[in-house]
Amino acid sequence: MKTDIGEYIVGAYLALIKKCDVVSYNVRSPGGGLEGLGELDVVGLDFKTKTAYLCEVTTHIRGVLYRDAPNTIEKIKKKHSKQKKYASKYLKDFPKRHFMFWSPVVPSGIMSELRKVKKLEVFANKEYTECIEQLKKLAKATTHDAGNPFFRILQILEHLRKK
Repeated sequence: MKTDIGEYIVGAYLALIKKCDVVSYNVRSPGGGLEGLGELDVVGLDFKTKTAYLCEVTTHIRGVLYRDAPNTIEKIKKKHSKQKKYASKYLKDFPKRHFMFWSPVVPSGIMSELRKVKKLEVFANKEYTECIEQLKKLAKATTHDAGNPFFRILQILEHLRKK
């Protein structure tokens, strides 16, 4: 499956801010079958601290919504359940686990319900913007190609000259 630009944003954050050693996109469970159909959008692994970041990414710039609010909340909860199942089955060597949901725009009613989901870290609205700002600051201070297309675009934008 093609990697979405929103997934590259999260991948840049995990690699460059959280210092993950490996960042993978569209991760499927090994072995195929029904279990292999569902994917995790972004997985970051920090080998030094034995920390895993499992991320669901929804880049709806007009606000995350799958049909209606209840369906949206239920769908995200199901994806969170898949994150936890994947981690317990395949990431036993990573005792520190962060289950994340990333979206630039989430309506307040959905946001308040997502904040109630146990062990789900929500990076949306203000938090999402703050992470982008951290990446912009780093992009302004660096010139090397970090291997992430979104971050490279930020570097280009931050280094533009007006003369």
